[in-house]
Amino acid sequence: MSATTATAPAPAPALAPDARISLRAHVRHTGALVRRNLLWIRQDPESMFDALLMPIVFTLLFVYVFGGSIGQALGGGQDGYVQYVIPGMIAMMSMTLSQGVGTGFSQDFNSGVMDRFRSLPIGRGSVLFAKIAVEMARMLFATTVLMIVAVLVGFDIDHWAGLFAAVGLSAVFASSIMWVFLTLGVVLKNAQSVQAMGFMVLFPLQFGSSIFAPTQSMPGWLQSFTDYNPLSTLADAARGLMVGGPVAHDLWITLGWSAAITAVMAPIAVHKFRTKT
Repeated sequence: MSATTATAPAPAPALAPDARISLRAHVRHTGALVRRNLLWIRQDPESMFDALLMPIVFTLLFVYVFGGSIGQALGGGQDGYVQYVIPGMIAMMSMTLSQGVGTGFSQDFNSGVMDRFRSLPIGRGSVLFAKIAVEMARMLFATTVLMIVAVLVGFDIDHWAGLFAAVGLSAVFASSIMWVFLTLGVVLKNAQSVQAMGFMVLFPLQFGSSIFAPTQSMPGWLQSFTDYNPLSTLADAARGLMVGGPVAHDLWITLGWSAAITAVMAPIAVHKFRTKT
């Protein structure tokens, strides 16, 4: 036996999973996970019921139940209210359907799917971006349904470019809100908790805004809240783009909110996800 004992070389420090994966591979992994999520929807079509039924139910409810009285206050009757509320409901869709990314994420954790992903040589960020991409597709589907119903109840599309701009702005805002719900999906224990927390966030933001009614008749303290509510600026910007009116102020504030929410919540969501997985 040799007197000199060979020392084994020290193992190289392990790299974080994302550090070993190229950008091209990240894109490929994201595409594969998007396809996986779409196939899951195909096998479980009931998961699209909210995107299909919510715009129908809300449009008919607000137009035919509240449209007469609120429309008279606006000075245009029910027809005038249709022109007012539909752009606001595009803003509402962006917020409400964003919640699905959190509940779906939580279900994947509890069903063991994330354990499977952890065993694969894929980027952790690909899992997050794939979820966001599929939820964005669901939101665009719901918006399409909303506009079909809107036309049937009397909405006039006079500015097609404005319509597409409003949908694009809503998609930008929705993508920022999805980071909030992704964080909740990682931190909270189950999908029911994500839904409950989402309801507590969504309810005051939606109804304490200019989505369904003008804010001038609200109490002063509530008007102060609506002034800082991003859903109000999103709804007002969409309204200006689709039916005419001032746009620039609300547009830039909405983009500012979107950038700020993404800048704060995206790193938190990625960190929590990597720590948990």
